[in-house]
Amino acid sequence: MKQLYPLKFETIYKEKIWGGQKIKTILGKDYGDLPNCGETWEISGVKSNISIVENGALKGTNLRELLDNYKYKLVGESVYKKFGNEFPLLVKFIDANDDLSIQVHPDDELAKTRHDSNGKTEMWYIFQADEGAKLITGFNRPLDKTSYLKYFEEGKLLDILNVEEVKSDEVYFLPAGRVHTIGKGLLLAEIQQTSDITYRIYDFDRPGLDGKMRELHVEKALDAIDYNFYDQYQTLYKDKVNDPVELVSCPYFTTNKLNFDKLVNRDYSKLDSFVIYVCMEGAFNLQADDFEMKVGKGDAILIPACIEHVKLDPIGSFKILESYVGVLDV
Repeated sequence: MKQLYPLKFETIYKEKIWGGQKIKTILGKDYGDLPNCGETWEISGVKSNISIVENGALKGTNLRELLDNYKYKLVGESVYKKFGNEFPLLVKFIDANDDLSIQVHPDDELAKTRHDSNGKTEMWYIFQADEGAKLITGFNRPLDKTSYLKYFEEGKLLDILNVEEVKSDEVYFLPAGRVHTIGKGLLLAEIQQTSDITYRIYDFDRPGLDGKMRELHVEKALDAIDYNFYDQYQTLYKDKVNDPVELVSCPYFTTNKLNFDKLVNRDYSKLDSFVIYVCMEGAFNLQADDFEMKVGKGDAILIPACIEHVKLDPIGSFKILESYVGVLDV
């Protein structure tokens, strides 16, 4: 078999009724003849949208084939033991030119029972925000199923949702069960469990691309929703230069922010997982063993678990998200 190396995949482009042009104008990605692009799937093991390698000797190989052939060498022994030939994370960019539907995702237990699927816990890193852009995450008061239904049936759903005005570089962690939506004017990176299950609660009474009203999942959502109120929804962190900053750590993934203007060596010898880099700003030369590639804004790179040492040499400076499964001992 061919030796594994840092992998870049062909971008999968998704037209959406709420999609815009920032994937092209800000990220520099060409989505061809689509009138808009609401999402790009950069690394995906979802069965209907499996990523295909774009670079190097394994070009044309899809992610499922890589798992079949390389197993734990690609993802790590503990990850492979838990997930087998299913890649556990999905990496996206999302451009909301209009509000997305208000929705919720089931947790693992409910998703397994209903859909034989993983649940969907996710995080958002705000890449760019228009002035005044907002998102919804969670409730603005304590509720239970009965009180929630009363507001919903009276057409007052928006009255009970927590609205956050958003700026670039902010982070939001959304465990499964949290009602949410991405608001108009936001471009963000999303790291999530591999799942495409969404319960749409309210869609602002608008038709889909086919002119018909999109399906709502009001009843299904009732058992998925976390009705608790939390006093803090934004994930707060202190930005640092030339020092990794942990943004999110949960059972499904850990994501760090690396904001560097000098050479950095990342040692993954004690990490039993693949690593994903998502470049948010700037560019760098990536070196691993005898392999080298340039990485720039909007690129997502998969570092196989068998690669223990990676060197990132900035071209000026760079800002990336670094994600993996488990804990990195340093």
